[in-house]
Amino acid sequence: MIALSLIPLYLVAVTLPLILAAIFGGPPRPFHQELASGLGILAFAIVLAEFVLSGRFKSVANRIGMDVTMRFHQLMARTALLFALVHPFLYQGSPSGGQRPWDPSRQLTLTTDLSALATGIAAYLLLPSLVLLSIYRTQLDYKYETWRLMHGISALLIALFLLHHTIYAGRYGAETPLTWLWVAMTAIAVGSLIYVYLIVPMKDKRQRWQVSAINRLSPRQWEVIVSPRGHSGLNYKAGQFVWLNIGHSPYSLHENPFSISSAPSSGPNVSFVIKELGDFTRSLHQVQPGTRAYLDGPYGSLTIEDRCEPGIVLVAGGVGIAPLLGIVREIRLTGDPRKVRLIYGNRTEEQILYADELADEDVTHVLTEPPQDWQGETGLIDAILLDLILPPVQVQDWLFVLCGPSAMMDTVEDYLIARGTPSGRILSERFEYD
Repeated sequence: MIALSLIPLYLVAVTLPLILAAIFGGPPRPFHQELASGLGILAFAIVLAEFVLSGRFKSVANRIGMDVTMRFHQLMARTALLFALVHPFLYQGSPSGGQRPWDPSRQLTLTTDLSALATGIAAYLLLPSLVLLSIYRTQLDYKYETWRLMHGISALLIALFLLHHTIYAGRYGAETPLTWLWVAMTAIAVGSLIYVYLIVPMKDKRQRWQVSAINRLSPRQWEVIVSPRGHSGLNYKAGQFVWLNIGHSPYSLHENPFSISSAPSSGPNVSFVIKELGDFTRSLHQVQPGTRAYLDGPYGSLTIEDRCEPGIVLVAGGVGIAPLLGIVREIRLTGDPRKVRLIYGNRTEEQILYADELADEDVTHVLTEPPQDWQGETGLIDAILLDLILPPVQVQDWLFVLCGPSAMMDTVEDYLIARGTPSGRILSERFEYD
């Protein structure tokens, strides 16, 4: 319901320039020219709105949900790209040239001023590069911090290039109300970058943390525990995540999102379960207790507070156990009477974490490469397995909380929807977004 309530606000934000163009733009031109201008206006407005849909604004991401926020961010980025790519070709066949005394409103001619067109061409080339690099970033061999830097700089340049192009090459952008609106919207977009990369780190700097313990849980999985220094800690809900920065300046790009595996009721220390995947995680063995750390958060809506379902099914794949472990721990500490069932998938037995701690829970372990003496379930967490272990009453009435690889989560979500589970009773959080 919250997500639906924000849709009108988004639509107003991205269509307001189009509405003002219709009001102040003068007599209409041929349809193909109006369509070209309209697509260009919408593309620019969507690009500017993308800055707020970056996932780093709690008022947006925590209310709507990180999955919805990031999927919408992806969809609208590709929509803006489509509009932008089509936009210039619709002007074909239109008269062009410099401004003429008999055409002060540029209703009959298009500008050929290279300075006005150059920024549009630059943005035209940068935007598809930005989208494609985001889609294929996991397949490309460069650091996450490098991608973040490239993504931020490219987005900033695209916004500034489009502002110049829209005002100086566009018929409607030259109108005073439109000019001020575009400047204001661009300022908000640029301001969001300043907030994320300067203001937030400034706040984080005042709340310093330090690594109090780091433990190897399996050959490639670690437990990291941080403690607050000079403050009361983090106000979070079980299942949320933070951006964790260990050993770097709060202004550094060396921060990564990790789910919190501790329970809010367990005290001020915050713990994480981290798998070795990238450059930072592969260097965890070098981190020493006492190393400074910074936390930006909490983020995410993978929480069970204020839910009224009689029971909860937690489905974890691999390191996706982290936020679900925090939920299990919080339920224990608070005496929550709801029934809990955990389905926990891994590749090998040695990857199962906190087996002793979870032994008292109703847990089903699933391995794709089980040992010969394995007594649990085997294979993937799929429809066949779920039909086998989930009674119909749980599928119909319980809350489902999912975290793990996208393929597993897609399978479970499709299964639940097909069996009649309302989408509002399926909470999920993915690890990767293109």
